[in-house]
Amino acid sequence: MGCLSTWTFLLLGITSTFSQGTWRSIMGTSWRPNPAVYHNEDNYEWTTWFNVDHPGGKGDYEKLNAIRFYYRAHVCEVPQALEARTTEWIPARNTGERVHADPAVGFWCINDEQPVGRNCSNYAVRFLCPKDVEEVIWGPWSDWSLCPAQCDQAAIQHRSRSCKSSSKQCNGQTVEGRSCQGPPCPRCDLQCVMGKVNDECNSCMCQDHTVLGSVRSAGGLPAPGAAILRAGSRPKLLTVTDHNGHFQVPGICPDGNTTLMIKLKHHAPHQVTVPPSTEHTSVLLLKLERAKKLYVLKNPENKARREGQTAAFCCKVDGTPEPNQYEWFHNGTLLDRSQYQYDETLVLRNLSLDHIGQYYCRASNENGVIKSKPATLTVIGLKAPSCNPKPDSHLIRLPHDCFQNETNSFYYDVGRCPTSMCTGKLDNGIRCKDSVSYCCGILNMEEKEITCQGYQLPIMIVTQCGCKTCVDTKAIVRGHAIAADTGEPMRFGHIYMDGTRISRTGYKGIFSIQVPTNTERLVLTFVDNMEKFVNTTKVLPFNPRGGAVFHEIKLLRKKPAVIISSRETNKLDLGEVEGQDPIAEIEIPPNAFYKENGEVFMGNVKASVTFLDPRDVSTAVAAQSDLNFIGEEGDTLPLRTYGMFSVDFRDEEGGESLNAGEVKVRLDAAQVKMPEHLKTMKLWSLNPDTGLWEEEGQFHAEKKQRGKREERTFLIGNMEIRERRLFNLDVPENRRCYVKVRAFRSERYMPSEQTEGVVMTLINMEPTPGYSTNPRAWGRFDSVITGPNGACLPAFCDEQKSDAYSAYVMANLGGEELEAVASSPKLNPNTIGVPQPYLNKLNYRRTDHDEPRIKKTAFSINVAKPRSNTAEEVNGPVYPFDKLKECEEAPFSAAHFRFSRVEGDRYDYNTVPFNEDDPMSWTEDYLSWWPKPMEYRACYIKVKLNSAHELNVRSRNMGGTHPKTVGQLYGIRDTRSIRDMDQSTVSAVCLEFKCSGMLYDQDRVDRTLVKVMPQGSCKRDSVNSMLQEYLVNHLPLAVNNDTNEFTMLAPLDPLGHNYGIYTVTDQDPRTAKEIALGRCFDGTSDGTSRVMKSNEGVALTFACGDKEVTRQSMFQQIQNSLGQATAGSARPGRRNRRQRGGSTAPRSSRRRSTRNSYTHAQTIG
Repeated sequence: MGCLSTWTFLLLGITSTFSQGTWRSIMGTSWRPNPAVYHNEDNYEWTTWFNVDHPGGKGDYEKLNAIRFYYRAHVCEVPQALEARTTEWIPARNTGERVHADPAVGFWCINDEQPVGRNCSNYAVRFLCPKDVEEVIWGPWSDWSLCPAQCDQAAIQHRSRSCKSSSKQCNGQTVEGRSCQGPPCPRCDLQCVMGKVNDECNSCMCQDHTVLGSVRSAGGLPAPGAAILRAGSRPKLLTVTDHNGHFQVPGICPDGNTTLMIKLKHHAPHQVTVPPSTEHTSVLLLKLERAKKLYVLKNPENKARREGQTAAFCCKVDGTPEPNQYEWFHNGTLLDRSQYQYDETLVLRNLSLDHIGQYYCRASNENGVIKSKPATLTVIGLKAPSCNPKPDSHLIRLPHDCFQNETNSFYYDVGRCPTSMCTGKLDNGIRCKDSVSYCCGILNMEEKEITCQGYQLPIMIVTQCGCKTCVDTKAIVRGHAIAADTGEPMRFGHIYMDGTRISRTGYKGIFSIQVPTNTERLVLTFVDNMEKFVNTTKVLPFNPRGGAVFHEIKLLRKKPAVIISSRETNKLDLGEVEGQDPIAEIEIPPNAFYKENGEVFMGNVKASVTFLDPRDVSTAVAAQSDLNFIGEEGDTLPLRTYGMFSVDFRDEEGGESLNAGEVKVRLDAAQVKMPEHLKTMKLWSLNPDTGLWEEEGQFHAEKKQRGKREERTFLIGNMEIRERRLFNLDVPENRRCYVKVRAFRSERYMPSEQTEGVVMTLINMEPTPGYSTNPRAWGRFDSVITGPNGACLPAFCDEQKSDAYSAYVMANLGGEELEAVASSPKLNPNTIGVPQPYLNKLNYRRTDHDEPRIKKTAFSINVAKPRSNTAEEVNGPVYPFDKLKECEEAPFSAAHFRFSRVEGDRYDYNTVPFNEDDPMSWTEDYLSWWPKPMEYRACYIKVKLNSAHELNVRSRNMGGTHPKTVGQLYGIRDTRSIRDMDQSTVSAVCLEFKCSGMLYDQDRVDRTLVKVMPQGSCKRDSVNSMLQEYLVNHLPLAVNNDTNEFTMLAPLDPLGHNYGIYTVTDQDPRTAKEIALGRCFDGTSDGTSRVMKSNEGVALTFACGDKEVTRQSMFQQIQNSLGQATAGSARPGRRNRRQRGGSTAPRSSRRRSTRNSYTHAQTIG
């Protein structure tokens, strides 16, 4: 019994950190040794130590079923006890950690149950088992093997069994056989029109006929080594092409029924039918096409279902040849094909909570594999609410004269409903895409009144959320295509998608594209008709939730062509940085140029080779595509570039485009600053349809003497220049992370102030410490669109050296550059959004940190990979690459970097809150400012003020003629006037008002009652005569007895600049406002300006007193009240943004961006 006492001590020592109640509920009575069983230490023994899990993820789970899976015969059926220790041989009782154990289940430790900042240790366990009690038993017989007999013959088939005992020998046979009969031989029913049937009975043979052929590759060069096969269910190899791409096949009948298949590496299989002929020889001239890599056309979609329902996920992949296998994974685990019977569609029936998680497909063919993006399945209980009926908190800012004493702030909680998916009224039909999409939305709202200074402000409060039909949205991409060096627009250029022209740029390089439905990845190619710029392929992020996203497309100017002789060896340098050696050179041997038909070209060549040099950081914005490729396992992986080059070879006389074969690329190894990259450097070409890079060739090292003493090493790569003309010198990089960034409407860093649709861009810089390199070289360029929870930007990172990789981050909204949080004169972790000491490790610096005159629109960081055992680093803002989901779903309290918009002098208030960044937040209500989603109509009136001071002007918008809204407030707009650049006593303002028109029910129109009220002592001086005439002719006419203001029933028609009214309708509210403001500033109906033209296109003129207004303006009050806000933090010591040039700079001396001028008060809904 001495041994038994030792066992009891070891086992109970495990539970030293448990409370008694927890111990009993987990362990029960099976833990106590039974003296009747443990009567002798010779009857029991400990197994070896097992360690099948590690403490990553949720914890360390050493479960018995998992141990048996890996070590099937090493653990008895009913262990009597277990013992646990760490891999450092520390007994579990001495770790101070909370653990669980049960001999029948195993041992486990959960990270969430440990003290803050600490995870479970890595444990090993062993079990106490009886000795020598194994039964000598056989396992079951396997199925009989397939009968190997050929037709009309006999053979032997076998089956086998295995011995279950691990220590004793089983008696009997392990394999037995039996006789079997082969199938009956088929009769040959093939009848030949010409020739006779061959021995295999699968084709006709004509001994007196020969097929001669020539095969050329995709670029037109001869294709040696191409396989020529007879097509059919079992293709048969006939011959291969010689060094000239020629082949000869005798015995093929020219009967019009014989099909040949040609296969060549990196090319699509090609089939050709031998045409009917009476001649003894047939000649085939064949040109192959490049094989299309597998590419996901359609990813599976997120689904929400109730228990018991059915869900289907679909995956569509294109390529040549087409995928021959689809596999589906649930939370990373391959699903059993025999159980689910899936192909490109996965059907899940009788759903339960076990089905919750992420699903993705993996498609494969003979050339490779590719994975889809994951889709999330949400399964809701039968009686559980599909949406949480209780609204989330959502603060909006009130007008300047509505300070709330109860909350001591200008903010009011109006509530909001999350725009998550819900089940709705879905049936059990099997469909890839639900015919109707359901989202959580507003079911009920309650009107309240807020007491302001001298008036009551109505406001609608969300009281209940529920499942509703999702708002139909459309995604739009707008932008500006300009030269990267001078900003010259690409005028009237063509824009292609999937090889089809879908749009073109305007005179100023502006373009707008509605993203086609079901687009997964928007790949656009910009082609300049004037041939000034390199054809540029971009992968443009867009907001799948709807709305417009603005992109500035920087184009690389095409290098002037040089004349070279095709009969000589030509070398062209790749390098654009003055004073530095070229990164590489292209070497083209004599007679290497050829025409599209394969004919060798012997004349002079106009050669233009444009190189994007990453040693110049300013070229990063002109990078093509998004530097991604598909890895061997089907994952989309990043590349790090050492330069891109575009080639254009043409006949000097005829201008015909030329190809080139056997081209060498010689890369100077001294330019590769990271030694490990020398072994992984490859040549890549860009697929303009998918925007992905595809491997063209490998490099090998070669030493070359340069001068008498200097020996240089070069990397040599071979390639052909065929239909693709853009190439890359790249290495795959596996040190990857994500950086969390959020954008805000102002410096009030609150959840409700976040802005969606901001293009966040991260430029990865070359590693500096530890490597002898140029710190200004860049390696990668990525852009991501902010959603309701910010954006996660991919970046290269390093765990060992925190400063090995650095990055610049910038933000752009509709062409407006957002400002980063200041880093000088002192770091403020609360404002930046990242706590210490991690902030110091990241070395956060805004671009003006050392030079105040530099723009404040970017910041740099060291991308230090977080250490999992350091508490302050596991909560952002940098996340490991496998933690993308954690980054995307990180709470607002988690660390993140911040950008904010430059605050314009305007304030918007809507009675029914609406977030213009999120079309899904639109609410069906008669008082909605925008009555119809996806058809946003923006209206502005231009007001001129004769005053020595800039004044605030308000528009108060109420229901005018509709019985449901008459006398009720739609909203308020406050805007500050802008002083004329040439007249110091004149200013003007473009003031938004609520457009007249149909309300949400589309039943009848409402003429909005608009009051225009300047601040201070102002008198109405004049009204545009054409506007006055229109209002008189379109009754009813609003009363205008008060000369301090102007009242009108807003016109139904889009009047234009002659009336001083500017109206624009667009599918995106921000776009509509921007265009209307540009026209209003310019005073025209079709132009645009960023400078206010006070005397052009004016509707109203007010004369205001010369005495300066002594009371605080609404914007001054808002600025001064920031310290009283309920939440958020503002940057300290900041002057009013309207004095950006210095505290004494006159406001009229600078330009005003129309894109800044419609910052609204609503917050993300």
